[in-house]
Parts: sequence; C-alpha cells; structure tokens
Amino acid sequence: MAIHNKLGKNGEDAAAAYLESKGYTLRHRNWRKNRLELDIVAEKDHELIVAEVKTRTNNLYKEPQEAVDKQKIRHLVIAADAYIKHFRIDAPVRFDIITVVGQNGKFHIEHIENAFYPPLF
Repeated sequence: MAIHNKLGKNGEDAAAAYLESKGYTLRHRNWRKNRLELDIVAEKDHELIVAEVKTRTNNLYKEPQEAVDKQKIRHLVIAADAYIKHFRIDAPVRFDIITVVGQNGKFHIEHIENAFYPPLF
C-alpha cells in the first residue's frame, strides 16, 4: 500500500474511533456504489451524518477542509442521495468534515459539524 493510502486509512480509522467515542453509531465506512463513495456514514440523535475525512501529515500548505471544494460537495451530495434511496432512509441528513492531521497514529482531529449544506442543482 502506498504511503499516502496508508495515511488515509489510518486517518479514517482515527476518525471512526473518534465518532464512536462521541456516541455516534457507524453505519458504513467507505460505502461505494459505482463511482460514488462516502467515507463514513453514521447516526446520532435520529440524524444521518455523512462525514468526509481529510487526512494530512501537516497543515502547512493549507487546511485539510479546504480540499472539500464545490465539486467535491456536489459529489458527496449525489452519493448521499444514492445512499438514502438505496437504504430507504427517512431522517434528516447532516454533512460533516473530519480533519485528521499528523502521522504514526499521533493525530489531531477536528470535527466540523454542518460543514456545508447541499447546494440546489
């Protein structure tokens, strides 16, 4: 596995553990349908949470959440819509970003709730 892929997997593992420690119930990790993917889908307080995880070794260049641009948001909303239809979910949906910065398991995690709202297409 390439180093950046291993870092990403470790970051997602850390983000999932963080959410569980905060009382979230994980539904799926790396859910895929065709070309659509969601990093983490969780539930808490009768709400569906779609969390995009961004892992970096440092934030010297830019903050990890800055990688979630309009195109990425559009892709996440389409994937979330497919997920909701596939599992026939009738619950409010929230989009979060979880940033994981560090390496070798020593991560600083920031959870940005309601990081964005779905745009109207």
